[in-house]
Amino acid sequence: MTSAALHPVSELPSDQGTETPITDAEIFAAHEGGKIRTRSTMKLDNQRALSIGYTPGVARVCEAIHDDPALSRKYTWTGKNVAVISDGTAVLGLGDIGPKAALPVMEGKAQLFEQFAGISAVPIVLDTLDTEEIIATVKALAPSFGGINLEDISAPRCFEIESRLDEALDIPVFHDDQHGTAIVIAAGLINACKLTGRHFKDLRVVISGAGAAGVAATKMLMASGVQDIVVVDSRGIIHPDREPLSEIKQWVAQMTNPRQLQGAIDNALDGANVFIGVSAGRLGEEQISRMEKDAIIFALANPTPEVPLDIAHKYGAIVATGRSDQPNQINNVLAFPGLFKGALEAGATRITKTMKLAATHAIAQIGIDDLAPDRIIPSPLDPRVMPAVSEAVRQAALNDSSSGATI
Repeated sequence: MTSAALHPVSELPSDQGTETPITDAEIFAAHEGGKIRTRSTMKLDNQRALSIGYTPGVARVCEAIHDDPALSRKYTWTGKNVAVISDGTAVLGLGDIGPKAALPVMEGKAQLFEQFAGISAVPIVLDTLDTEEIIATVKALAPSFGGINLEDISAPRCFEIESRLDEALDIPVFHDDQHGTAIVIAAGLINACKLTGRHFKDLRVVISGAGAAGVAATKMLMASGVQDIVVVDSRGIIHPDREPLSEIKQWVAQMTNPRQLQGAIDNALDGANVFIGVSAGRLGEEQISRMEKDAIIFALANPTPEVPLDIAHKYGAIVATGRSDQPNQINNVLAFPGLFKGALEAGATRITKTMKLAATHAIAQIGIDDLAPDRIIPSPLDPRVMPAVSEAVRQAALNDSSSGATI
């Protein structure tokens, strides 16, 4: 990592409604000693409590779980906890910074689980880049947890790791960089279309970035009814005749780009009415001006959006970013706390497409009567979000036999 990977503290937003800047001293003081801890749910302040919470009482519970492993959800914390697991290869906007440097982010993710959903979460960083070793390690750790949140693992390895763990484990496995981002993008696009009078089946969408978020957003929008998506990476438009292509990009080439466009992103932007940026690329005015009038522009790179904001607002009727100091922030925290809470409450063994779509529509529905160009998505701090997403996901899990829900 180079110093250029870090943006100055002066660029960080201060609390809304105040002019107080956030300083380095404040940031480091807040992180000193770590940001999370475990705590006991019962007091061990006398001999009776010790005998109940630990030996000999604990042996009775162990024996019961041995006879019926399903009791683990009731008599341990696995019914309401997740592991947040990363190898530190794709951390925020910092890239491959390694497991130790990634740990503050994983602690932060654990904070979000606790703050927004009351879910205990344990940050785990793995000192290996080997796909097989990561899969084996997570499988070995799984009995301690009710769900696995994979975080900041680079593409294309993340696709195989999630897929194989999802098949191997009987608890929900969710790569938030893929599906959390895709859920919130789709929710925002639903409401952007309401405001601009568009329909998903008529959209021409350009997605810049074919990593975890770009591929997942492609799948989510296709599942939601979008028929014309062109995905662009650093080498241009992805199409079947382009070589070489990784396995996941071969899927993209076969399933998208119905007009069989080729070449640079400029060709994709001609007449497009939606741009979704989940990459490190940069676009100028000449390129964005190729889009349909009153376009929808989601420039989500953080802290520097793919499209300069003055240009985005000049050509876009709706503009969203990944920044917390701008309107319409596409933030994963709108999705993952409620999604995991709903899945855990339903006793689901996996996160299905039906559950993700339920989360999408729950987020889009909040504030539907108060939509505006700068309010297409609720704030991550809106207290209505988590309960709505949780209940929608719980019901979807119970109605979806493939989720393995048991309650």
